[in-house]
Amino acid sequence: MTEYTYKELESLWNKKADEVLTGKTIKGVRYMTREEADKWGWSKCPVCIFFTDGTWMLPQADDEGNDGGALLIEPLDETKENILPTLF
Repeated sequence: MTEYTYKELESLWNKKADEVLTGKTIKGVRYMTREEADKWGWSKCPVCIFFTDGTWMLPQADDEGNDGGALLIEPLDETKENILPTLF
């Protein structure tokens, strides 16, 4: 089993995130339906982001996918909502 330093893991996952997300175009955004959340075994409904290449993403509460998660939008702007919360 390979042991990685934090810096090595950070570099590895930064590269992966860049490969997976850079250049994507958002096609649409909507909240997960209650029925979809039930199928996933979740009590919370997060926002779902759909891309033009057919892929999609949504925030999870943790790495194991135990529930839907909120999405923070930066930079903070006091005149706008900066959190896309989960719905119950």
